[in-house]
Amino acid sequence: MWDPTQYARYADERSRPFHDLLARVGAEEPRLVVDLGCGPGDLTALLATRWPSARVVGVDSSPAMLGRAADHAAPGRLDFVAGDIASWRPEAAVDVLFSNAALQWVDGHLDLLGPLASTLAPGGWLAFQVPGNFGAPSHTLLADLRRSARWRDQLGDGAVRLGSHDPAVYLDRLARLGARVDAWETTYLHVLSGDDPVLEWVKGTALRPVLAQLDEADAGEFLAEYGALLREAYPRRDYGTVLEFRRIFVVAHFG
Repeated sequence: MWDPTQYARYADERSRPFHDLLARVGAEEPRLVVDLGCGPGDLTALLATRWPSARVVGVDSSPAMLGRAADHAAPGRLDFVAGDIASWRPEAAVDVLFSNAALQWVDGHLDLLGPLASTLAPGGWLAFQVPGNFGAPSHTLLADLRRSARWRDQLGDGAVRLGSHDPAVYLDRLARLGARVDAWETTYLHVLSGDDPVLEWVKGTALRPVLAQLDEADAGEFLAEYGALLREAYPRRDYGTVLEFRRIFVVAHFG
């Protein structure tokens, strides 16, 4: 259901949390670095630049994303493999396990932190970032619309399963596993240009499972209705449209 081109439309804004997360990972000479939910691979390639002596592996479940990621591959140095985050396990102990805006797609991902931590080598690092904006208009309007009389029979409650927790929840879970944890949140104010920019943003992420359940005609109708709601919630200004986006960051060091 992923469209790498649509996802990359706001690549600069989407990549900022990746850089902020990576800056807090203190690993010096890891041998194996894994990027869970690597997407199109351009940011995974930056992990190989950060740690030039490491083998870096990107894991993703989307054939479309892996197809785009293949452009960055360097066999034996930077590889991309198919895998589901909920069930994936490495063949060898991991020194840095990194995940940028992916765990929120996994139901019950809080309970996945223990199994993921168990894949780390002694002294390993687990670092992830997830959106924390599920109470924002972009998401509440989407939830209300899909439950409306017009759409509930087609979409209902199961169309979107995104979710995350506050930083303190992640800190507590990982600290109880023996990690030293750095957890924080940042709210970005993205100034977006173009027509219906918030709709275009959400088309790359939260709207994907919704649109996958609609035919072309219904999708057009749904987007028109949702787009009108977003224009009211995120008014266009002379300098652009402001998208307020909260994100949650966690870096856990087991050493």
